[in-house]
Amino acid sequence: MNDDLRFPIGQPELHQHLTPEQRVPLIENVAQMPTRLSAAVSGLSAAQLDTPYRPGGWTVRQVVHHFADSHMNAFVRFKLALTEDAPTVKTYEEARWAETADAKTPLIELSLALVENLHARWVLLMRALSEEEWGGRKLMHPERGVVTLDENLSLYSWHSQHHVAHITALRKREGWD
Repeated sequence: MNDDLRFPIGQPELHQHLTPEQRVPLIENVAQMPTRLSAAVSGLSAAQLDTPYRPGGWTVRQVVHHFADSHMNAFVRFKLALTEDAPTVKTYEEARWAETADAKTPLIELSLALVENLHARWVLLMRALSEEEWGGRKLMHPERGVVTLDENLSLYSWHSQHHVAHITALRKREGWD
């Protein structure tokens, strides 16, 4: 663990090209995220869910809903890269999304169920990709430029651990375990 509350597992290491063997643990991180997230929030009270994971940060509830927002966007980007020639994807203002009513107040079970099912499809898709698809499909990101599927996998494997670590580190600091 890292002492920086913003990046408890450190910054992401993005890889533009991965071998099939290197992809296996990254896909497994994405596959296991819904279970890890559910375990991280298990038994938390409403007040605990509405506690920021760090000063000035999102609440645990917002983090859970952010996973759904972020990973839906990532899944769509994978699908676009697979079905269009180097599509330009749209960015989104994640901080503003976290302030909408569907991210600040609803039950986390809505996003936990969404993430569980979304990840089941996403992992199924990734495990079915050919080496040619992994190596040849890409998207254009307005801020990051050309992004390969391997790079996107690297990012979302990290992301699948990053915010879970925010929650588990908060639980530990607050003695909620």
